[in-house]
Amino acid sequence: MKPSLLAVRRTVWMLGLVSLFMDLSSEIVHALLPLFLTTTLGVSVAMVGLIDGIAEATASISKVFSGYISDRIGRRKPLILLGYGLGALSKPFFALAGSASVVLGARFADRIGKGLRGAPRDALVADVTPQAIRGRAFGLRQSLDTIGAFAGPLLAMALMALFADDMRHVFWIALIPAVLAVLCVIFGVKEPRDHAQQDLVCPPIAFADLKKLDRSFWTVVAIGVVFALARFSEAFLILKASGEGLPLTFAPAVLVVMNVVYALGAYPAGIASDKYPAQMLLGWGLAFLILADLVLVLWPGLVGAFIGIALWGLHMALTQGLMAKLVADRAAPALRGSAYGLFNLASGLAMLVASLLAGLLWDRLGANSTFFAGAGFATVALIGLFWTRFMPGVTSSGAAPN
Repeated sequence: MKPSLLAVRRTVWMLGLVSLFMDLSSEIVHALLPLFLTTTLGVSVAMVGLIDGIAEATASISKVFSGYISDRIGRRKPLILLGYGLGALSKPFFALAGSASVVLGARFADRIGKGLRGAPRDALVADVTPQAIRGRAFGLRQSLDTIGAFAGPLLAMALMALFADDMRHVFWIALIPAVLAVLCVIFGVKEPRDHAQQDLVCPPIAFADLKKLDRSFWTVVAIGVVFALARFSEAFLILKASGEGLPLTFAPAVLVVMNVVYALGAYPAGIASDKYPAQMLLGWGLAFLILADLVLVLWPGLVGAFIGIALWGLHMALTQGLMAKLVADRAAPALRGSAYGLFNLASGLAMLVASLLAGLLWDRLGANSTFFAGAGFATVALIGLFWTRFMPGVTSSGAAPN
């Protein structure tokens, strides 16, 4: 019997729904936050990049500890619940913020929550899914996550119209789906009994055990770092569209377009990652990122901006679930949480550098310089991907041999 959606376990579906609700909440805020910072609070674009970069780096650092702890205690759900709970608690502070420092604090707390839940959640998906359909499972979870990511901006636009562009009122509404996400974790997510029983007889891992992560895993980490350097925060896409004349009320449409393409592409891309070489799919992902950056620079006006944004979403669909699958394929089950943590730490720090550099270039040389730099990094990554004979020992399906 061919693997299908029915073969993906209930836990994966429920984690996808949890992600959907939290992304719905977060994207209501994030779709408006760059303009809230620059227009309401009066901060520079460089500060927007710094806040976003610090936030993402914080999430990545948190994932190291949460992943390791989930491996050591043999439990995933407690950290997943803590992470989503902290994300929900951070939401009111965006509505109350009177300065950039309060926004930074709220983003910091929100991203710590993301970091706490991210590695254990991905490890739990890998724990309950056979390797033959692992790409499909990650693609499904990513698709559900991304439905929330485009539904959030759509709801944000409706709420902006309802509340006459009062962003603080919109931020308060974002708390509701965040609470629903927490309730879904409490009542819907269950760890498999066989996993819990196995943990009773296996000693907890120590930091020394991380040496068992081999060269193929660290190659994936290196690829993740280069990809992060080439892809800075989506906040710059919102600022670009706004600069091309997009009204404030419709600013969330940027994330709607990007995430619709992302959601539609993530599951098919996950199926493809179970069948075709990872190098080929990563190469196509980088090619679409380069094209997105060039369109954003060379095609003026809102039409060009939204075509570039759609191509950016296609890049995300081709690469994000695949990278999660590659980490799972190259780490032993007892080390999966730690492996996701280390991968996300490295790529998150690279994202901090990329977002800060993007903001500085924008302030000093203009928006086009930011996207030209992104295209340059992506081109270097594409050349390096094929120059280095991607991951020796990888089979045609992209999975490491047993």
